[in-house]
Amino acid sequence: MNGATEPVTDLPDWMQRLVKATEEIDATTFSKIKAPASGGRPASVLMLFGDNADHGPDVLLLRRADTLGSHPGQVAFPGGAADPTDDGPVATALREAYEETGVLESGVRPLTVMPELYVPVSGFVVTPVLAYWEQPSPVAPVDPAETAAVARVPVAHLADPANRFRVRHPAGYVGAAFSAPGMLVWGFTAGLLNGLIALGGWEQPWDATDVRDLELALRATQ
Repeated sequence: MNGATEPVTDLPDWMQRLVKATEEIDATTFSKIKAPASGGRPASVLMLFGDNADHGPDVLLLRRADTLGSHPGQVAFPGGAADPTDDGPVATALREAYEETGVLESGVRPLTVMPELYVPVSGFVVTPVLAYWEQPSPVAPVDPAETAAVARVPVAHLADPANRFRVRHPAGYVGAAFSAPGMLVWGFTAGLLNGLIALGGWEQPWDATDVRDLELALRATQ
């Protein structure tokens, strides 16, 4: 399923624009890695956008605990693997967001279910769920063993060319990255943000030739 799940004319103009821009996309908007024809572990992430009187649109991100066996220390959208009791990818995304950050489902309005994306390193087939935070609730790491930090990051900060560059992984991978306060966003999450910023009309010219060593870039945020 793709496209808005309900009318969005009562949303802020910037959110309406983002939702409309997702109606005709496919998975290649965010990644050139194709999902396997079968197999893979189903998962979902919640791409939760809110509005703040001081800094405008923002997005909820978390930093995973450094002690985790999978993607330790990485910045991500709330989300995770589907449970057999979940009623589809939206339910998975909302449940995981609550378990990781404490965000209350009652204040979240799911809008769009994006095409599935494959993450080879973990074997997950991830469904991104785009949502609007109608009634923001306090958020914080629920379990420090899983989540080190939670933040509402302004879209204007992420779209600022001064905070955008690319990183090179020791294995040779080169991809988009964003600098946020106390965080380096790279990998799968940066790929999603890269596409969302373009779809939302927030894109500004930035230096894609600025490629930094991943380890050095991570140290710079600590």
